Amino acid sequence: MTTNECLRVGMQAPDFATTAVVDQEFKDITLSQYRGKYVVLFFYPLDFTFVCPTEITAFSDRYSDFSSKNTEVLGVSVDSKFTHLAWIQTPRNEGGIGDINYPLVSDLKREICQSYNVLNEDGEADRGLFIINPSGIIMHSTINKAPVGRNIDETLRVLQAYQYVESHPDEVCPAGWTPGDKTMKEDPKGSKEYFSAL
Repeated sequence: MTTNECLRVGMQAPDFATTAVVDQEFKDITLSQYRGKYVVLFFYPLDFTFVCPTEITAFSDRYSDFSSKNTEVLGVSVDSKFTHLAWIQTPRNEGGIGDINYPLVSDLKREICQSYNVLNEDGEADRGLFIINPSGIIMHSTINKAPVGRNIDETLRVLQAYQYVESHPDEVCPAGWTPGDKTMKEDPKGSKEYFSAL
């Protein structure tokens, strides 16, 4: 087993330096440039496909919900920066994604996919999603095979739960928690108080 196969929550997110398409321009970016912010890093198989654009445009349409919470969204595939740009420059009703509100990262050498252990046997990324905290620690990860897309509302809910417990270190979020719901203290007395109030 290699080090990459052991990547799990609680570990430092592997840094990377690559080119992304940002506002229809090529820009060099690193993961570490986002320190001090949360990052939703998601991988998808390929540009010009079918489930992928539904996720990419859904994240773009909801981008302000993430950016208003000190969070950057980064989408990654094994496509080139030129393919990303062509896809962005193609309107949605013609099979493209149109302008999007966050960087699309090129991983042509497949090094980022390998470091996050999402590279599959076809040489494409599985649908990995990682929530990384401002210190660069992976707090949450999910990986789907290609046929099933992700839920942006659930990503946002999990992000907000981690942000809540970060600012309330003596509390934890129960199943299905959303902002405004009851939390509980992480001790026997606190959990009894939580359950007795239900």
